[in-house]
Formats: sequence, structure tokens, C-alpha cells
Amino acid sequence: MPRRIIGFDPGLATLGFGVIHCQNTRERDGRYSVSLVDFGVIKTPAHQEMGKRLCTIYDDLHTLIEQFKPDLAVAEKLFFYRMGSTIPVAQARGILMLVLAQENIPLVEFTPPQIKQALTGYGNADKREVQNAVARELDLDKIPKPDDAADALAVALTAWFDDEMVPKL
Repeated sequence: MPRRIIGFDPGLATLGFGVIHCQNTRERDGRYSVSLVDFGVIKTPAHQEMGKRLCTIYDDLHTLIEQFKPDLAVAEKLFFYRMGSTIPVAQARGILMLVLAQENIPLVEFTPPQIKQALTGYGNADKREVQNAVARELDLDKIPKPDDAADALAVALTAWFDDEMVPKL
């Protein structure tokens, strides 16, 4: 059964998304089929009032869900080194969770080490190694830009690779 997975890299200023289409039938080379559908970011201006920024994220997420009709959503778990960005990102993440709940789309979350492990085989891989793995797995000529979109694709691929963590549809 084909699956459409949308991955998210939550953020207030920039929220990355990446959509992949997966088949669970093997191709001739023995690999399962995964293809890129789209990727990008939702941006909100720093000078704008917080409520308006969250409304932009809310509206744009609904548009993405309507456009891509995913079966599953995946997000990177909150994991911060700087306390100053935790609350705004958590607010944006709350909007993401609200929209997914409204649309009845299941959400799975992975930590950064889980994503790195799934894509590179090494839980302490650097960002470049993960981005190269995304390009390789999706048969892309170059790493997707911006980084937030590449990160969202990495999260989506992690869900595809880590089938035990993902709810059956």
C-alpha cells in the first residue's frame, strides 16, 4: 500500500516541510520505492506580532495538508541547546499538533539522534552527513535547500526506515 509521509522541522521563523511518497513493494534492485514529492518552508517575519505569526503557520499548514493529503506526519522532537528559542518553537509546534489533530493525521516524533542513526547508521553524525544521506536516498543531484527543508525530509525518511515506530495505516 502506498504511503504519503510529510515531515516537519518545527520552528517559528522557519518551519521546514518535506513530503515523500513510499511504496512497500520492492523494485527490481530489491529496494523499496521512495520518491520526493515536494519540500519547502513556511516563513514568518520576526517583526510581526506573535499571534499573526502563529496564524500564518496555522493557515499554511492547512494548505499543505489539503494539497499533499499525507497519511502520516513526522516531526523532530524538541531538542534545544539555547533556552531563548524553546518557547517560540514550542508554540509553533503546538500549532502543528493542532492542525494535524484537526485533520486526523497521526503524528510520530523522532529525536535528532534517532534521525541521524536511521539515515547514516551513526547517532552522532553531523548535519552534512545527514543531508548527503537525504540526497542519496531520494536520488537527488544536490542537497535540498534550505536546511530546514532538508531536515524535514530527513525526518520523513526516518519514519519510512523505522517502520516499527510508525502506526499501521
